[in-house]
Amino acid sequence: MYFKMGELFCGPGGLACGALRSHSDDGKYGIKHAWANDYDADTCETYRKNICPKNPDSVYCGDVRKLDIKGLGEIDAFAYGFPCNSFSGVGEHKGIANEKFGQLYWYGVEVLRQYKPKWFIAENVSGIRSAGSNDFQVILKDLRESGYKLVVNLYKAEEYGVPQTRHRVIIVGIRNDLKTEFHVPDPAQYKDCDISAWTALARIPADAPNNEIRKLSDTVVRRLSYIKPGQNVWQAEDSMPEELRIKTKTKISQIYRKLDPNKPSYTITAAGGGGTFGYYWDNRELTNRERARIQTFPDDYEFVGDYSSVRKQIGMAVPCRLSEIVTTAVLNSFAGIEYPWVEPNLSE
Repeated sequence: MYFKMGELFCGPGGLACGALRSHSDDGKYGIKHAWANDYDADTCETYRKNICPKNPDSVYCGDVRKLDIKGLGEIDAFAYGFPCNSFSGVGEHKGIANEKFGQLYWYGVEVLRQYKPKWFIAENVSGIRSAGSNDFQVILKDLRESGYKLVVNLYKAEEYGVPQTRHRVIIVGIRNDLKTEFHVPDPAQYKDCDISAWTALARIPADAPNNEIRKLSDTVVRRLSYIKPGQNVWQAEDSMPEELRIKTKTKISQIYRKLDPNKPSYTITAAGGGGTFGYYWDNRELTNRERARIQTFPDDYEFVGDYSSVRKQIGMAVPCRLSEIVTTAVLNSFAGIEYPWVEPNLSE
């Protein structure tokens, strides 16, 4: 049996890529794409190209606030990573009350109430827990009142075999009338995975798409030459000539920070100015393909758009491997298959 999945705020398809690769251990359950929506044209083209190339019209490109939710079509499963602008630690934590993006989670609630899928996955940054005064509890209350029992957990991607320290809140909802019980997959199953940046970025095929190396200015190359693997620009200040130092009051840890080849990557971000692009342990910027590797996209996953657009798409995505692990656990739950699990680390 295949669950037909709809998706809002689909991004370039990280969640979908992992979900479509997942299946229950007995092969009884899998997932098929039904429809998706995002507002960015390049993002939608990337999704079409990789997730549903034979059904491009199933991706609705446009503002979700103008989307005809009632006309999307019946689904059995639903996924949405509603925009995190209001909740990210990099932002101002404005939350639901004062920021338009903070309200967009409600469109997912409308989908749940319209189509009543058997289950859903909702994803957001870890900062959602502290946004506003009680925004997180309001969101959980709305999801529960839509008819779902929730399992809420803060997933640390690096504990699940993803070569990146990326922490995300994932909410799994099972419809109240179903006996299925979802459990958080035990990360101990993946403790022996090699999640070093060295392994993650090794042996990229010569013909892999989106792998161009961006030319840096001589000043940036010189600055990087003083920064050791794993260090950022601030940690190299003492050895750096005055003209290469960054003179800002705020010292963000990721500024000109190089990867440590022996450790997982730090969090790949979608946007940011000079020094935030992510840097190889050599004196260069990461390529978009390397960023995609860190996000566990397959090498044949081709992103559409210019360099900045592709960087943004990759940075906003859910790691494919994490999606696959969580959705596999959902499918095993429906199949009645036992799997190693742990208690959720967040309460409802």
